[in-house]
Amino acid sequence: MGAKNVLGTELESCSTDPMTGFYRDGCCNTGASDAGLHVVCAQMTADFLQFSKSRGNDLSTPNPIFQFPGLKPGDRWCLCAARWKEAYDAEMAPAVVLESTHISALEFASLEELQEHAVSK
Repeated sequence: MGAKNVLGTELESCSTDPMTGFYRDGCCNTGASDAGLHVVCAQMTADFLQFSKSRGNDLSTPNPIFQFPGLKPGDRWCLCAARWKEAYDAEMAPAVVLESTHISALEFASLEELQEHAVSK
């Protein structure tokens, strides 16, 4: 049985261009080694990228050591659930693909909060 998304159905791929996911498999899956819980499939915006950078996590600059391409607005990326919630609380949350957001994201944000920012797959 595969992982579930926040809607209770099978977790769908978030992005393969750029390749995302803690396991770099395109999905926002998680496991014991994923301390950051990279489970929210978020669609990047310029405002969110600047917000994240201001919080010490520069997502727009490539880091080849970690196979990280650097993100631009419109890219979809498996974001840490706590960072998404922090951005939500600051009214800077990026859009979310619910079908591709792991059910464990509900430990940080309510389904209603995620739905406020939902975009179509």
